[in-house]
Amino acid sequence: MPAKFENNVVTYEGCNYFRYRLLLSTLSGKPVRITNIRVDDDDPGLREYEVNFVRLLDKLTNGTKIELNETGTSIFLIPGLLVGGDLEHECNLDRSITYYLEAVMMLAPFCKKAVTIKLRGITNGVLDPSVDRLKASGIPLMKQFILGESDVELKIFKRGVAPLGGGEVLFKCPVNRYIKSVQLQDCGMVKRVRGVACSIRVSPAIANRMVESAKGVLLKFLPDVYIHTDQTRGASSGKSPGFGLSLVAETTSGIFLSGEAFSPLTEKGSLPCVPEDLGREAALHLLDEIYRGGCVDSPFQSLAALFMALGKKDVSKMTVGPLTQAMTQFLRDLRDFFGIVFKLDTAKSDESTEDEQLLISLTCVGIGYTNINRRVI
Repeated sequence: MPAKFENNVVTYEGCNYFRYRLLLSTLSGKPVRITNIRVDDDDPGLREYEVNFVRLLDKLTNGTKIELNETGTSIFLIPGLLVGGDLEHECNLDRSITYYLEAVMMLAPFCKKAVTIKLRGITNGVLDPSVDRLKASGIPLMKQFILGESDVELKIFKRGVAPLGGGEVLFKCPVNRYIKSVQLQDCGMVKRVRGVACSIRVSPAIANRMVESAKGVLLKFLPDVYIHTDQTRGASSGKSPGFGLSLVAETTSGIFLSGEAFSPLTEKGSLPCVPEDLGREAALHLLDEIYRGGCVDSPFQSLAALFMALGKKDVSKMTVGPLTQAMTQFLRDLRDFFGIVFKLDTAKSDESTEDEQLLISLTCVGIGYTNINRRVI
């Protein structure tokens, strides 16, 4: 449903893109009302992980007012000031830590204090990108836009999978006065592939089997492939068994594209899965991401679009692969909250092939968003 505007309140219907809309409300300072949340479901209203996300947003801000009706089918949020600081948060086990961490990454540069946050929950899941993928391709993307990029850190202390979790990560980010404008148009050629095969509370041999299977696919294309095995044991291994593989390809232009696969999960734990199939699946996902092209990993297109929009009053250009459904709606929501419109052009690929992939050139002039919460020294 398109947004409606009533007395400077942005109004939406339905549960889709709930997280992004609350984030844009917080950054723009515009109140948002979301109604008719899963009204036709047997269990209407917000899910536990969405309520948990609202609590995290409340921890990061000061003065935020939240009104939730009795059935949980309507929420009204008046954003406060972004504060940040040293925080801890227990993530809901229905979603991975990255569901919450991506939101923190979007808000952290604009907080009053440098953000140091410890998140606990599921580090490797199937619904959201793993923390390994976020660290390998999401963090480098963020560093393209902010000053003091050497101070941005993501450390994985413990790994945890569904249903019991037990993972723990630490994220640090400095405050920024403004966001840099970027020109990322040349993806370059892939020069190396790195990866992490993790086995949690299962036999260490499983990680080696995934590595061999993935290498069998990737070594047909380039020789520089190295996959590290992370066999967590004891206190650092979480509370449930599982295994998976995360791969990242680095290009000659310093762009990182990734793909991954993890053992399928249910509410009761991992389903039976052959490690060789999982390694091959992760390698094929990486090749698919490379084929899509562009200068940004597809799960983090929205992160790039946000920083481009909030950048200095200068032209930012970025070439991306085919837009994801979330990215398409995010561009519409950016227009609702900030009044910014992106110019989309078809970008020409360097190599002319019979089935040439679709590359899109995103162009916008940043609004010159200034961190008003930043403490002046």
